[in-house]
Amino acid sequence: MCGITGLFHTRAAGEVDRALLARMNDSQHHRGPDEGSLHVEPGVGFGHRRLSIIDIATGQQPLFNEDGSVVIVFNGEIYNFQELVPELEALGHRFRTKSDTEVIVHAWESWGEDCVKRLRGMFAFAIWDRNRQTLFLARDRLGVKPMHYALLDDGTLLFGSELKSVLQHPRLARTIDPLALEEYFALGYVAEPRTIFKGALKLPPAHTLTVRRGQPVPAPREYWDVRFTLDNPISEADACAELTERLKDSVRLRMIAEVPLGAFLSGGVDSSAVVQAMAGLSDGPVNTCSIAFDDPRFNESAFAQMVADRYATRHRVETVVSDDYDLVDTLARLYDEPYADSSAIPTYRVSELARRHVTVALSGDGGDEMFGGYRRYRMHLMEERMRGTLPAGIRQPLFGLLGRVYPKADWAPRVLRAKTTFEGMARDSVEAYFHSVSILRAPMRARLFSPALRRELGGYDALDVFRRHAARAGTADPLALIQYLDIKTYLVGDINTKVDRASMAHSLEVREPLMDHPLVEWLATLPAGLKVRGGEGKVLLKKAMEPRLPNDVLYRPKMGFSVPLARWFRGPLKQRVRDAVLGERIADTGWFNAGYLRELVDHHQSGMRDHSAPLWTLLMFDAFLRTAEQQGAPSMPEAGAETSLAHV
Repeated sequence: MCGITGLFHTRAAGEVDRALLARMNDSQHHRGPDEGSLHVEPGVGFGHRRLSIIDIATGQQPLFNEDGSVVIVFNGEIYNFQELVPELEALGHRFRTKSDTEVIVHAWESWGEDCVKRLRGMFAFAIWDRNRQTLFLARDRLGVKPMHYALLDDGTLLFGSELKSVLQHPRLARTIDPLALEEYFALGYVAEPRTIFKGALKLPPAHTLTVRRGQPVPAPREYWDVRFTLDNPISEADACAELTERLKDSVRLRMIAEVPLGAFLSGGVDSSAVVQAMAGLSDGPVNTCSIAFDDPRFNESAFAQMVADRYATRHRVETVVSDDYDLVDTLARLYDEPYADSSAIPTYRVSELARRHVTVALSGDGGDEMFGGYRRYRMHLMEERMRGTLPAGIRQPLFGLLGRVYPKADWAPRVLRAKTTFEGMARDSVEAYFHSVSILRAPMRARLFSPALRRELGGYDALDVFRRHAARAGTADPLALIQYLDIKTYLVGDINTKVDRASMAHSLEVREPLMDHPLVEWLATLPAGLKVRGGEGKVLLKKAMEPRLPNDVLYRPKMGFSVPLARWFRGPLKQRVRDAVLGERIADTGWFNAGYLRELVDHHQSGMRDHSAPLWTLLMFDAFLRTAEQQGAPSMPEAGAETSLAHV
């Protein structure tokens, strides 16, 4: 696990500013505190920050091939690297190290751009091949590891693990992309490939970028996608047995390390399944870490303790007070762009706890997406059945009217909160699912955004992100479609981003057995009924784990990893959220309607509505603006300016 950065002159091999490259590299010191190195040659500069995990003695980077003509900087882990060594040796390659990094170098030499298809793991890397005058960037299939890049007007291509690295370059303008604002306020994150800034992009998961000097920079190329065929005739009993073996294999590969290793144990099904597999593969007690909350509505630590006791793990628990809201500014600095998942707070804390005892931690991330665990999946399937009973000509006007007139009853029992369901029933499947996961839904964004910002958007709707992916899903199955959408959007933009930044803030490597791509491919062949059945999600995983985990862990209401925002914004953060949302910094952008901002704050703090999620989204946006200003950014534009959006 590391931080990588670099720059490449695409037009001609000019002199590289070594001091600038060093600043780009040092901005990611937290990702690799063990070592930092640079490689500079005409027209190319690579930087690397190392967190030593495998081949501590000889795995330093940048790393070269035998004759020094190919150099790599790499972030991540290749879990099948030991299997590839004999094959590459048979092709004539000679290894000087025992690192997975060197495997990638020789794989590139032998297989070129297709080398990524042979790699099993989480990765983002850059290769410079002097003989071919080619820069090659790659990102893993599910976007576990990040890669940002930017092409400047002088032909310089910048790249880095985190956005803060490429932002060190003085020629990269910090012009906010209005389309990114639309995505952020809809989803709580800026979706791939966009970033908050017009001039920078994210390399999408399962994509590579091949740039040859003297040629135009092409679009990234996709090398993998998951296909939900749902055509596996396997029985449930055989599927349980096969899942158990596949999970064991995935966990075994991720336990390879030369440093202390452990696991996050939340008390949920996913992390518990990972821990039980680790216990079966480990000679000694597994190190496990949990976060407890002093508010019982958010506390799952008792369930984590059940699993820890059953497998005699070396379990450590830390209680987070429910008023742990002092991380707002820290999170803004970590994520570099607006990011509004409040579970980043406990994720930051559990990473902090784990790093005191281990350098590598396995997690249960990806389980909800792969096995069908979200409550919203079950709600969507119920709505799909209802949508199928009424023709669109009747359904859309009827439920559209009900959605408009039915009150938003946040205070009422869940069964009476029908407004969202009515609104969803008036839409098609993709729009309905997008509506269900949006933080500020389309009517709210229409009221939030000023006329100036709406003109800048030019009709763009973040729904287009979902439409684009849905067109490539290759399935009409209602569950498979929304699983595919989540894999392409929420898993990458929210979950993986959250875990990568929070863990790397503490120089902790987190590995994800449930996102092993062979496992993901196999699960995509299974019928939907093995994932969601009736009112139960994760059917197959729970059935497979019944002999191995307590029923109280498997079959209990899902709590999630959340914090008490609603109470914070009516209590200890009441004035802070009011000052931020109604303050000068947000007002001076000219992007928002002041009257609606005041309505959101007043209605929430009076108890009339629960606007905690939109308010957190605005609070984190304000923190992003403040952080950008503190880093020496140009001043904001005058309020209401209708020219290009602000430089921050």
